[in-house]
Amino acid sequence: MLYLKSFTFNPFQENTFLLYTDSGNAWIVDPGNSNDSENNAIKTFIEEKKLSLKRLLLTHGHIDHVLGNKFIFDTYGLLPEMHKEDFYLVERMLQSAANYGLNAEASPLPEIFIEEGDTLMLDDYKFEVFFTPGHSPGSISFYNKENKILLSGDVLFKGSIGRSDFPKGDHDMLISSIKNKLLSLGEDIKVFSGHGSSTTIGYEKLNNPYLNELN
Repeated sequence: MLYLKSFTFNPFQENTFLLYTDSGNAWIVDPGNSNDSENNAIKTFIEEKKLSLKRLLLTHGHIDHVLGNKFIFDTYGLLPEMHKEDFYLVERMLQSAANYGLNAEASPLPEIFIEEGDTLMLDDYKFEVFFTPGHSPGSISFYNKENKILLSGDVLFKGSIGRSDFPKGDHDMLISSIKNKLLSLGEDIKVFSGHGSSTTIGYEKLNNPYLNELN
């Protein structure tokens, strides 16, 4: 089976996800852990489940999603994998952290970049990569059709959408990403966002006020 464990970390209440299988192989997505307590929460869960962490994946490079990169690298030897268009955000994360008054350690820099159309395999479970820019220029989403799971980062939330007023954000591009890449996946697709509770594509089609312009 495929399992998903979520943690809520750091002052931004960011959702960090662990994906893992019965074999014990695991990925971590958007490690936002920012202090010893949060680091220990991840480490303890991994140890209790006897998981072998194989990849560190980023939906995008904003500071609240990368604060734990250094800990994951130091503890498990994993470099972040992300879209190349958000590389600059990881390069400048200490400046961003300072702007928010956060203590942070510089992230190791990615050497592998993920693109639209890539297929990532966690044992027998296939995750498709969608390029979903707008919140950031390099935002990507991860989709597992078999289990109807979508990790949308900060593109689509329950009842909301990602901000597009950050540098290099683009509202029209964000709406296009949601409309053309996500809403067509199926109404029963479970959406796990970078903040807040999970939702479904069907719920957002009916209830998300920011998507009215798509009707």
